[in-house]
Amino acid sequence: MKNVAVIGAGTMGNGIAHTFAQFDYKVQLIDVSQAALDRGIATIGKNLDRMVAKERITESEKTKTLSNITTYTNMEEGVEYASLVVEAATENLDLKLKIFRDLDKFCPDDTILASNTSSISITKIASVTSRPEMVIGMHFMNPVPLMKLVEIIKGYNTSAETYKVVEDLSKKLNKVPVEVNDYPGFVANRILIPMINEAIETLYNGVAGVEEIDTVMKLGMAHPMGPLQLADFIGLDVCLSILEVMYDGFKNPKYAPCPLLVNMVMAGKHGVKSGEGFYDYSENRKAEVVSKEFRK
Repeated sequence: MKNVAVIGAGTMGNGIAHTFAQFDYKVQLIDVSQAALDRGIATIGKNLDRMVAKERITESEKTKTLSNITTYTNMEEGVEYASLVVEAATENLDLKLKIFRDLDKFCPDDTILASNTSSISITKIASVTSRPEMVIGMHFMNPVPLMKLVEIIKGYNTSAETYKVVEDLSKKLNKVPVEVNDYPGFVANRILIPMINEAIETLYNGVAGVEEIDTVMKLGMAHPMGPLQLADFIGLDVCLSILEVMYDGFKNPKYAPCPLLVNMVMAGKHGVKSGEGFYDYSENRKAEVVSKEFRK
């Protein structure tokens, strides 16, 4: 398995492509937008530069990593020789189902189809293909090149052979694979995202401010980043999507998104990627708290 296609050149997609390429896999990075591909490659280059500066890799290793990545805007061409495809598109069910229908048509019969989804059912995704036994979840953590964990999610029909291939592959990437069953949010986000939602509720109810909530969790619970800042880095739109999947899946009000989160997403305040969330990420205001009233 030396040819790996990655669908989506955003934060997770370019991180996944970077990781495979660094371990000498030939990567076909695919996106509908050439501009997105260009941004993805530029991000990989900057991240590799940081690794060179910290002496984690050499300049020649950086060059080799970049040379292992080829970009495509045409999915059919990009997946023609893929042994594995990792889908890392937006967390949207309809979009993912369309992508997997297309992958099933375009990929060789022995290609394993993996999704980096953080919450959507692998069984549901697999149901639109003719190879459900070869569909699996491969949920990387952000930033992908640095984070060790990979949640491996077996759908109802995922074969033991497919699981074993993906488990072994994760280890070859110097990751720690953890087997997880196919329920909304899996493990990481079923625990993390409700905590973030509760932090937003705490802000919404006026219990404390943004910095105060984050400081309590950093100093009191030894979290490296406060939950509101972490939400900004994940993307508030992504947090909302995951909560909606869990709320729909479990029909439990404890997963209902906080109204403040819903309003911020509707207003286009998605966190780091939009330049503003609970903090301001514009160039002249380095991660300062947004000066506005968040409470009810």
